[in-house]
Amino acid sequence: MAELTKQKALWIYETMVRIRRFEERAMELYQTGELPGHMHAYIGEEAVAAGVCAHLGPKDQITSTHRGHGHMIAKGLRYEGMFAELYARQTGYCKGKGGSLHIADQDLGALGANGIVGGGIPIAAGAALGIKLKGGKRVVVSFFGDGASNEGAFHEGINLAALWRLPAVFVCENNGFAESTPQAAHQPIRDISDRAKAYAIPGISVDGMDPAAVYEAAGEAIARARGGKGPTLIEAKTMRFMGHYLGDPGTAYGHDKEVVKWKPRDPIPAFGAFLEKKKWLAPRGRGEVLARVNQEIERAIEFARQSPEPRLEDALADIYARL
Repeated sequence: MAELTKQKALWIYETMVRIRRFEERAMELYQTGELPGHMHAYIGEEAVAAGVCAHLGPKDQITSTHRGHGHMIAKGLRYEGMFAELYARQTGYCKGKGGSLHIADQDLGALGANGIVGGGIPIAAGAALGIKLKGGKRVVVSFFGDGASNEGAFHEGINLAALWRLPAVFVCENNGFAESTPQAAHQPIRDISDRAKAYAIPGISVDGMDPAAVYEAAGEAIARARGGKGPTLIEAKTMRFMGHYLGDPGTAYGHDKEVVKWKPRDPIPAFGAFLEKKKWLAPRGRGEVLARVNQEIERAIEFARQSPEPRLEDALADIYARL
């Protein structure tokens, strides 16, 4: 069992704050028209990305979703490259060509956010196969939503990972809605982790609003994968506090009512209070973390604003991989 140490707990708390403030500022910039494109906020789900990625090293890898900012930040991507990508600037992680839905950094093990539902699952299985063939001890974590667990890519990817005992962990962030469809309207099961039984691998459902619970479950699963025992399916029951996309009020399909029920369980203030009670965080600690994060965000935004836009002659660059 992975013990939650003071150092790890403080890292998880600050990572959740970093994700939340990034999303809040990005939303503000989108709403004023300063940022192009589209956005799906991760607000409310921060405990999952932070709790899982606390176990990952620089060489471990992840695949992500259309709601991927939180995963990328937890994996170690910096604000400057993140904001520059959202601003569509050359200094962005994908040189301004990927935007919010497709941020990636191979060097940091971020194999890419993905606009295709379930698209990251077979990519993770393939990456895990590569690790196994080379005899490495790295692992790959694939994040996806409840809707993705109905896709063929989910079943095919997990089936092969289980059959070949690949070093992968599959993390379903079940926020109760596949876009605007409640889980009960698209699945006959309550716990997505039950689907692990079909592939003879462990399946566990965990409170996705509790970073300590996520940390514990992820620790066991990642250790199992590193030890050559194959994949695990983790279902983190969580809730996005915003609509499916920026501008979606969630009123037409009942999401707004669910948010009211879940908001008192916001993982950031709850975990902050937990840290203070254990005397791992001083009474002024929360404010100090927030101030430090805010300063870093504003510097990153200014960096992105001052960065050059992509050149027309680079439009076809980076299309093909070099062999």
